[in-house]
Amino acid sequence: VQLQASGGGSVQPGGSLRLSCVASGRTFGTYAMGWFRQAPGKEREFVAAITRSGGTTYYADSVKGRFTISRDNAKNTLYLQMNSLKPEDTAVYYCAAVKTYTIVAVSTGYNYWGQGTQVTVSS
Repeated sequence: VQLQASGGGSVQPGGSLRLSCVASGRTFGTYAMGWFRQAPGKEREFVAAITRSGGTTYYADSVKGRFTISRDNAKNTLYLQMNSLKPEDTAVYYCAAVKTYTIVAVSTGYNYWGQGTQVTVSS
């Protein structure tokens, strides 16, 4: 599967952005999906994950209550709604996919990655 992330940009603290990740092919619904981010000089970190049906989600503590992961299998699209953004959310955001029934919250568990989209939160 090929993944194409978009929706990043620059926003002031407290603002919102919605990231999208479009997947190629007709088997999107067989992949668990996740969002990760990487800030300059830091390792890639887990943000959120969702099962292939969308029935279960999981979040990093740092984004819980502010970010929402969702998916539309009919549109082959994964979303990340980001509200109440903080400067520490600044990073390149990546979507990832793995063909599994479970939810995956570690980067080593994924074998397909999108190209990343930059999110900058600054006043």
